[in-house]
Amino acid sequence: QALPSRSRPHHIRRGPLGRDLYAPPTPLFSSMSPTDFSKFDTTYYTKSALAGGICCGITHGAVCPVDVVKTRIQLEPQKYNTGMIGGFRTVIAEEGAMALTTGLGATGIGYFIQGWFKFGGVEFFKIKAAAAVGEKKAWENRTAIYLGAAAGAEFIADIFLCPLEACRIRSVSDPGYASSLPGVAARLMKEEGVVRGFYSGFGPILFKQIPYTMAKFAVQGRASESMYNSLGKKPADCGVALNTGVALGSGVIAGVVSAIISHPADTLLSKVNKAGAGGDGSIPQRMMNITKETGVVKLCTQGLGARCVMIGTLTALQFGIFDTVMRSLGAEKFHFHAPAAH
Repeated sequence: QALPSRSRPHHIRRGPLGRDLYAPPTPLFSSMSPTDFSKFDTTYYTKSALAGGICCGITHGAVCPVDVVKTRIQLEPQKYNTGMIGGFRTVIAEEGAMALTTGLGATGIGYFIQGWFKFGGVEFFKIKAAAAVGEKKAWENRTAIYLGAAAGAEFIADIFLCPLEACRIRSVSDPGYASSLPGVAARLMKEEGVVRGFYSGFGPILFKQIPYTMAKFAVQGRASESMYNSLGKKPADCGVALNTGVALGSGVIAGVVSAIISHPADTLLSKVNKAGAGGDGSIPQRMMNITKETGVVKLCTQGLGARCVMIGTLTALQFGIFDTVMRSLGAEKFHFHAPAAH
């Protein structure tokens, strides 16, 4: 029996004999009007960079206690072998609750700077790519553009993040190393120099962050697109609550996928920044030594559960906060779409 026209969903079509026939829904993002690229100027990119810095600084700072325990599990698996909850109990019992905030300053500052270049860079590169190749080709190759934009932005961001991440890991692995972020940085530079002290982990951080960010933005972009299509709505047609819900839901999916992909390098990064880890050779040699000592399976699984929880939550909150800050700044986020057929 045919449905009344007002109650007929957008993917149901009236057949020749008056019967309702199913037809695959047309993706809503393929029928939007052409984009005015002139509105994506320096002000827009500054707003997106600021929103990125805020969302990364807040979220990484908020999950600092989880990161402390995760890093301890990676660095001392023999001691911290009772899971995430057990790790929290051990740290609090031996060092007090304040130990869970170790490295908070380096985390907040480092990830604000990283978020500034990462989110701002992704917006810059993907919009410039879309404008250069045209909206139709950009729509057809949007996953490739997401991946390329994320890789380029993350490489630039990691140049600034790596020294602060080295300070954070050193302070977590050796709480008595120095009493403050400037103190940790000064001692590292004095004892090990700029390259070994601050950039020993540059290879691992690229190996960790670039695949993570590529997966994060590509998966989140496609997941949110699917969510909007299933709802039968465009982002502009949704209220703040629904748009935020889509950002959070797609962020969780993206976070878990990207955490699994980048976890081996995350473990390697934690270990290579620990004093004396991997011997005294070159950075690549130390990384090889650590891999041999730890084993590939443990490198991929040590602390993975904690990291999935941390990164899944963190990524969801990042996209939710990013979208919220962008709206509060009066900026409309760029979305890929094919030009409307005329």
